[in-house]
Amino acid sequence: MTNTNHINSALHISKGVKRPNSINPEAAEKYKREKKILTVQDYIKNIKNGDRIILSKAITLIESSLPEQQQLAQKVIKKCLSCSGNSFRIAVTGVPGVGKSTFIEALGKFLTNKGEKVAVLAIDPTSKKSKGSILGDKTRMERLAADPNAFIRPSPSGGISGGVAGKTRESIVLCEAAGFNIILIETVGVGQSETAAHSMTDLFLLLLLPGAGDELQGLKRGIMEMADIAVINKADGNNIKKAELAKRDCENALQFYPLPESGWKTKVNTCSSISACGIGEIWNEINDYCNFTKTNNFFAQKRSLQSKYWFYETINKALEDRFYQHQQITSRLKQLETEILKGKLHPFIAAQNLLDRYFHNK
Repeated sequence: MTNTNHINSALHISKGVKRPNSINPEAAEKYKREKKILTVQDYIKNIKNGDRIILSKAITLIESSLPEQQQLAQKVIKKCLSCSGNSFRIAVTGVPGVGKSTFIEALGKFLTNKGEKVAVLAIDPTSKKSKGSILGDKTRMERLAADPNAFIRPSPSGGISGGVAGKTRESIVLCEAAGFNIILIETVGVGQSETAAHSMTDLFLLLLLPGAGDELQGLKRGIMEMADIAVINKADGNNIKKAELAKRDCENALQFYPLPESGWKTKVNTCSSISACGIGEIWNEINDYCNFTKTNNFFAQKRSLQSKYWFYETINKALEDRFYQHQQITSRLKQLETEILKGKLHPFIAAQNLLDRYFHNK
């Protein structure tokens, strides 16, 4: 006989409601898809379809230092080579604070509005102490980052000189395979060693500040020798007259430089990246340069020389990596380093010791 008094008692515990899942099933399924280990075919198929998430994953893959991921990355790059080379590559450089990110966003939005597909490879400096980078370019370019026809990829320089990251060249290949026909490379902006950026782009654009003496300082450093187009940025408000004066000074100074191999005389423009005033004129200059260098065959010549340059750079980097990863070298390196710091051994003798050990074991 059922005790009805017990059931109706306040001490009776009901079964309660069914506990819901702690994780959204759709989110869990999406996570599983994203964590799926991708094959070479997966990467190639999605990159060629313009999948920006997979493109980002592929760039992360080529930036990895893990041997197994490096092998996979090389296979992906090899498959993408046949679809690359069809873009126009532009390096944008200038001292920190000149407004590179703002300028690139203004130019990028101008181009996507014209139906172009724009990829931005932004290089952030890496701290020598912490080895960290801010990588905040998507935050600085909010409007462009949200544009479906644009792709922004910040990468740490990793201590690489030349204003670019170690894998920027390979990243260009992947972006071209994904269908981006204009590649903008925002350099670190160190001002004096942008040679690597110059060796992987078709046009070198230098940003200068009005009234800061950059037009003359840039010439003294030699950075202007690499510039195909110079732009006096922040030409707005009280800076308009200063920008025009800086433009004239820059044009006068350029008269003392001989024509570069391209035969193109460096043009100087002014613009306001905030209001986008002058961006259209700068794009016209870029098109003029492109047409000019293609007509006199310098465009193709430069790309060939760049391929030769990166052929040797790749060999040098591979030899360097193999040297430092060699078992005989890693076991001896720290010991010699300690002796050098204590003043017991000359660095040149220590270096020769390691080289002899490496080649003897080969």
